[in-house]
Amino acid sequence: MSNNYDALFSGVIGKDYDMLNLICPLATKMSHLVGDTLKNYADIKTDELTVVELGGGTGITTFALLNASKNTQLLSVDNEPVMQNQAKKSLEKWVESGQLAFSPHDALTALQNLPNSSVDVIASAYTLHNFEHSYRAKVVHELFRVLKSGSVFINGDRYALDDISTHTRATQSEIADYFRILIAENKLDLLEHWIIHLFNDESENHIMRESIALQQLRDAGFANVELANRVGVNALVTAQKL
Repeated sequence: MSNNYDALFSGVIGKDYDMLNLICPLATKMSHLVGDTLKNYADIKTDELTVVELGGGTGITTFALLNASKNTQLLSVDNEPVMQNQAKKSLEKWVESGQLAFSPHDALTALQNLPNSSVDVIASAYTLHNFEHSYRAKVVHELFRVLKSGSVFINGDRYALDDISTHTRATQSEIADYFRILIAENKLDLLEHWIIHLFNDESENHIMRESIALQQLRDAGFANVELANRVGVNALVTAQKL
């Protein structure tokens, strides 16, 4: 099973995804926070960690995870080849060292292919919010199944605020930055595609509202579900399988 959002990243957005650093620098910061959270977890572990990254994209978060700990084996999952091929090129040395491998499957299929209680950490940045609600629910169920006892899920993502008015203002501010930066860069085609993608993010069958998303993790069996480092619509969520 795949998600219809994949097509959005197969063209202009996929080729110019690094422009996100300019139009939304918080996205890069969130990738670093995901890496820092893994480092804090790895520092208290002595054994090698098996890490699965959902939605590796061009490798921004993958790089942060690899630099967080040398004591990891990382599988980066992404079924969009335009973006994953960029990651393979920029992260080649980790592939050659055997620390990094890639999966071309969508998130749900990749998780379904993993055994029960086989992964120490599942990490992601700006992936789950792209999923339709029904697909996301299945992914969350699989997250819990494949994680070992005592393991952690780390996700830096768009968590829509429960206060709709506040959320709308934050999104409007984000859109203003898209226009300001991409018009100055003369990337009107990229601006068009990002605005279309944002409408997808904000649609009723996709939007990942904070309270609902956190409760979904708890309902799946996760404990110590916490949201931190919120800036606008961006936040870091961690959840533990006891």
